[in-house]
Amino acid sequence: MSAPSSFRAWWARQPPAAAAAVMATGIVSVGLHLAGYEVLSRIALVLASVVWVGLAADFVVRLVRERERWRADAGTPAAIAAVAATAVLGTRFSLLGWQTPAGALLALAAVLWPGLLVTVVRHWRRRMPGSVFLCCVATQGLAVLGATLAAAGTTRWLAHAALVLFWLGLVLYGFALYRFEPRQVLEGGGDQWVAGGALAISALAGSKLVAADSARMYLWKDDDLGVLRAVTAALLVLDLVWYAVLLVAEVARPRLRYDARRWATVFPLGMTATAVLSVAAALGVPWLEGPGQVLLWIAVAAWVAVTAGAALDLRAGLRSTAPR
Repeated sequence: MSAPSSFRAWWARQPPAAAAAVMATGIVSVGLHLAGYEVLSRIALVLASVVWVGLAADFVVRLVRERERWRADAGTPAAIAAVAATAVLGTRFSLLGWQTPAGALLALAAVLWPGLLVTVVRHWRRRMPGSVFLCCVATQGLAVLGATLAAAGTTRWLAHAALVLFWLGLVLYGFALYRFEPRQVLEGGGDQWVAGGALAISALAGSKLVAADSARMYLWKDDDLGVLRAVTAALLVLDLVWYAVLLVAEVARPRLRYDARRWATVFPLGMTATAVLSVAAALGVPWLEGPGQVLLWIAVAAWVAVTAGAALDLRAGLRSTAPR
């Protein structure tokens, strides 16, 4: 079997959760941008964009040629990760000033979101893995991108739509938490971290909504802004609590073998760092910048480790399908 054919065979075995690789790399790019490491941020953005294009092409091919498999994958919680990945990529584009492609990605994510959300929620059951929280992540991803674009273009209706998505995302988090299997904290293969990552992206969405307010748009009344700031701060605190609990669980029961679900670990690590940095700026808490930087480099180290694991997995996959 040729190398391209071997690669296609390896790629075909990747689960829908592989979209978490785009989410993880994209949010690391956002975090590096907020911390001032622009060159590294753009390198991560290029990598995220390449993987996103590959996943998008695969999504279309499966929809056209493998309809039954596409339907089966669409019912899994991880399927809606495609919406979150698209929103994260669009957010980074908007921060670069590329508002047109960012708007196009928002439109694409918004089109995919309701259908996938309904399909995934219909397949919810009790004792779910951490991927159950991806419904919240995808919804808050739309809120983050919508608020970011609203601030860039002084678009009031988009900011208000993002606010609705923000509150809806919190409702979805509550339902997902009810169906989450607590033992996954010690037994999960990596996606248990999304339990905290969903709160991190919710805090990021709140900070973006706070930052979008200005004298030009005057989005929120003082009381409303106060509530938004308080909820954002509370979400960040809860996220950090989850971070500590999950970190202790990793130390207590190490799971060191590579698993594609580990991208769903890197994403919450990067999202927590990004949320801390964004909240520090939006809520005027400069002392959070130091911890945010530390958390960012932890996320970068995790990204490097998981990338190395993915590369070794690819090499093993190519060898297993190579002619003997």
